[in-house]
Amino acid sequence: MKHLLFAGNGKVFDGILSCLVSVFRRTSSREAVHVWVMTMDASHLNPAYLPIDDREIAFLDRYVKTFGADNTVTKLDVTDLYLREFSGCPNEGAYCSPYTLLRLLADLVPELAALEKLLYLDCDLLFNRDIDLWWGQDLTGYEYAAARDHYGKFLIQPNYINAGILLFNMPEALRTGLFPKAREWLRRRKLTFADQSALIRSTTRKKMLPQKYNDQKFLHRSTIVRHFSKRLYWLPYPHTDNIKQWQVDRVRRVFGYRALDPLLDEYLTLKASFQQEQEQTNT
Repeated sequence: MKHLLFAGNGKVFDGILSCLVSVFRRTSSREAVHVWVMTMDASHLNPAYLPIDDREIAFLDRYVKTFGADNTVTKLDVTDLYLREFSGCPNEGAYCSPYTLLRLLADLVPELAALEKLLYLDCDLLFNRDIDLWWGQDLTGYEYAAARDHYGKFLIQPNYINAGILLFNMPEALRTGLFPKAREWLRRRKLTFADQSALIRSTTRKKMLPQKYNDQKFLHRSTIVRHFSKRLYWLPYPHTDNIKQWQVDRVRRVFGYRALDPLLDEYLTLKASFQQEQEQTNT
C-alpha cells in the first residue's frame, strides 16, 4: 500500500482534491493508497487556522474509493502534539503557516511511525506522470528522497532541496533522529524557511533526484510533478506571483498549459459536486 501525507487547515481541500485527481489519473498501478491528512486547530494564532472539515475528508474518501475499495483518506488531528512541540517557538509565524511544521511530527504519530515509506506532498502540486516514479525509489541508507529547490540550488547551494515533496524512509529517519533534531532546531532558532531549513540542517543522508521530480517552474513532457510554488517573472517587470493549480483560469491563461486540462476539468467537476452537496445539506 502507498502512504501519502498532506498537512493543512480548512483551506487545503482544493489542493488535496486536485492533487489526488492527478495521482489516480496518472497512475497505472492498482496498489491501494492510504491518504493521511494532518491538521490542527490553531485559531489561537489566526481565526482562519481551523482543521479541515470532516465533510471534506468524507468527500475525498469517497472519491479515492472510486478507484478501489481499499483506498482510504484519514484525518489526523495533531493539535495536542503541535502545542506540545511547537507552541511559542520562534517559527510559529512561518513564511507560509504553522501547518508547514506538521510533517515534522510524523514520528510521533504511531500509524505513521510504523510505516516503511511515507510520501509527503504539499497541496499545491499535480502529478504529470506516474506516482510510482516517486514511490518506487530505493531509499536504502537514506532518510528521504528529494529534488533540488529551483532557486535555492543557485542562490544557496547546489544540493539545496525543496521540501514540498519528500519520500521518507521512516525506519532510517527514526534511527537517525531526523524528526526530533528538526523540531529542536525549530524550537531554538528562527529559521528563514522554517520546516525546510530545519529538515536540511538535521539530515544525515538524503537521496537527490533530478529536477523533473519536483519542477517548480516549468511543465515539460518529462516532468513528473509540477509544483505550483511562488516563482519569479521578468515581464512586464520583475515580480513574483503564486499561481496555484486550483486557480484554473489563471493556470490556463498565464501558463498556457493544455496537458493538464483533463485533470483540471475533473477537479472542477468534483468541486462543483461537493459544493452542491453542501448546499443541499444546508437547506
